[in-house]
Amino acid sequence: MKTLAVALLITALAALPAAAAAPPRPGTPAPTFKLKTVDGKPLALEQYKGKPVYLDFFASWCAPCRDETPGIIKLSKQYAKKGLVVIGLDDQEISDRATGFRDDFKIKFPVGIADQKTLDSYGVIALPVHVFIDRKGIIKTYRLGEMSYEEIETAIKSIV
Repeated sequence: MKTLAVALLITALAALPAAAAAPPRPGTPAPTFKLKTVDGKPLALEQYKGKPVYLDFFASWCAPCRDETPGIIKLSKQYAKKGLVVIGLDDQEISDRATGFRDDFKIKFPVGIADQKTLDSYGVIALPVHVFIDRKGIIKTYRLGEMSYEEIETAIKSIV
């Protein structure tokens, strides 16, 4: 009996990290965050209250992230007039790498470095991760993995 109790406790504890990284579900409020941009400026989701927001979690070493970036830049410009805010969130790389990625692609939207709390609250266990948040702060679409240009545009249209 004691062995069974210990086994159950170990199993329950092993599940905790997975629970901490559970992704938010569409229809739920977007988790808030307070970070810094790669330039050291404050970056908080709250700054964009009332605007449609697209969070793009990436890393400089992530091939699918690099493939998607030119399309994301194009769509960010195309839908800016409808209020779309795109925020790039680097997965804990050193600032030089995130800055290099931004500069290589000539990204004009804010780029921040996500801390572990933010990564966990958005269920980032692999890259890329795409989160589309409507004007009310509700997650409309959550996607782990690469998206085509058309899929990203469709998700953007659902929030603008």
